[in-house]
Amino acid sequence: MAIDAPHPQPKLDEVAELAGVSRSVASRALNNAPHVSRAKREAVARAARQLGYVPNPTARALATRHTGAAALVIAGEDPSIFADPFFAQVIVGASAALEEADLHLMLCLAASDRGRKRVERLLLAKGADGAMLMALREDDPLVPMAERAKMPVVFGGRPVGPAPRWYVDVDNVGGAREATEYLVSRGRTRVAVICGRLDTEVGRARYRGYRDAMLAAGLDPFPPQEGDFTEASGAAAMAALLAEHPDLDGVFAANDNMGAGALRTLREAGRRVPDDVSVIGFDDLAVAELADPPLTTVHQPINALGREMARMLVALVNGQDPTPLILPTRLVTRSSA
Repeated sequence: MAIDAPHPQPKLDEVAELAGVSRSVASRALNNAPHVSRAKREAVARAARQLGYVPNPTARALATRHTGAAALVIAGEDPSIFADPFFAQVIVGASAALEEADLHLMLCLAASDRGRKRVERLLLAKGADGAMLMALREDDPLVPMAERAKMPVVFGGRPVGPAPRWYVDVDNVGGAREATEYLVSRGRTRVAVICGRLDTEVGRARYRGYRDAMLAAGLDPFPPQEGDFTEASGAAAMAALLAEHPDLDGVFAANDNMGAGALRTLREAGRRVPDDVSVIGFDDLAVAELADPPLTTVHQPINALGREMARMLVALVNGQDPTPLILPTRLVTRSSA
């Protein structure tokens, strides 16, 4: 029985000939390079489809000096951070935007010295077309690494210190201020705060928003009771607050995990929510809706945060110069306040 010989793969020269353009124009059109007219791009695309031409990814990378990948670097301490609902939503949003640009997403954890060295090699050796950095702390070594990077870098959330050139963040100060103002409008005058880590800009910004609202209302802000954004830290912080301020009647928790922990401690202490103490969180994760009672919270567009970070990075890869972006927040009222 005769076996048909495999058909040879069409070559770029054939695509160019069928499209009526030069080989270099066909290459630039297929690689989305600039300075190719719309008519020629369409002609090349038609020819490629007609011939069944599939670009060689290795040749494309050499021609364009692109790797076809973008890195999302998380400066966390635990690999399970990628399963955190917050970061999971960021990843979904970033993946969708990168897929539109035909870029693959690389996930990197930069907690240990070894992990940071791997990220440094990635940044300095241009191991990706660009990188997105998140969860940075004060004096994080990733910040100077980003300044020396041989590729575009977008920050997800501002780091502590001078603002980088390109970042996407949410209105942390405004969201915290609105949450605290809502507690005050409900007659709460002894409003405590469980802030996030104060070696992060998000922790500091949400405390500033709380403090500004308290001062504007003529009330004394509580000192920051620090947590690490986990439910356990929220429960411990709430216990410490009750021991020191048993007459408190409101709590702003800087994320929903800590808010859920605070609700658990209040319930165990026999405090009724919201009758005795009103509680508001931040993020609008599933844990807020499932809490007992359901947690009033500040919604931030987490999926959009990931998506806009990736879009900003794609713009940089394509030679554009986007401006920083601050995404809005809004209050979501439930039974806890």
